[in-house]
Amino acid sequence: MRSKSAEDWFVDSVNYVLLAIVFLATFYPFWYLLVVSFNEGMDTALGGIYVWPRRFTLENYSTFLGDPKWIKAFGVSVARTAVGAGLGLFVTSLVAYGLAAKQLVLQRFYYILFIIGMYVSGGLIPYYVILRQLHLLNTFYVYVIPTMLNLFFLIIAVSFFRELPPEMEESAKMDGASEWTVFVRIVLPVSKPLLATMALFLGVGQWNSWLDSAYFVQSDNLRTLTFRMIEIINQGNVPLAGPSGDIASKVAQVTPFSLQVTAMVIAVVPIVCVYPFLQKYFVQGATIGAVKG
Repeated sequence: MRSKSAEDWFVDSVNYVLLAIVFLATFYPFWYLLVVSFNEGMDTALGGIYVWPRRFTLENYSTFLGDPKWIKAFGVSVARTAVGAGLGLFVTSLVAYGLAAKQLVLQRFYYILFIIGMYVSGGLIPYYVILRQLHLLNTFYVYVIPTMLNLFFLIIAVSFFRELPPEMEESAKMDGASEWTVFVRIVLPVSKPLLATMALFLGVGQWNSWLDSAYFVQSDNLRTLTFRMIEIINQGNVPLAGPSGDIASKVAQVTPFSLQVTAMVIAVVPIVCVYPFLQKYFVQGATIGAVKG
């Protein structure tokens, strides 16, 4: 192995510096939110907090966890993410598997129809009318049923399934396996990179979604965590109501901003915890779209 030249050292140094800058630019915003969430709200309003809490407190988290509306919203977000991502993953994969079958009649017609649907939308008002006709408004199902089929991942999954060796399906069918058995026991197990990538993106999309909670839901019991965060952002510096306002006025530790930041941290933590388990499939799965269909 040859020793590094001065040019190699220079290039490596520049790369490390650039990587350090990118790391700080992406990591520091989250670190700042974490610091603010552990700092007294009124003290945060004075500014000057950058790397560490100046007046450490757990009151922001205590207030968040003690407010029933935040806890309920967190539960709704968890439920819609789990159910919505699960249904979206299963239905999208199932439709893609059928669409990838070479013996499917009018296959090209269906494929073009899905592509048109991916780029063309009827608009918010027709969408609202359809949801009303299906009796989905102001129900939990409005979060998960309309998102069961993701057209973007459908196209990617079709390309992936078309690249699978046909011998696997043929040998299974010769042994008497049905299409359902082939799909569940053979196709899905070898499609882990695809499924992991879809699960991650579908889950994040469900977790971050708030427009459907704002437009199609009126019950406070069905509000999501992200909707509550948008709600408190729109409130600005309006004093907190109920128990949270009482705590803030007594101990001067909780403000709308500090509670908002605390909600952001809690909203990010589940995604950060799930990602490491899917990371080993993510790089391979992210390149699936490059497979020639």
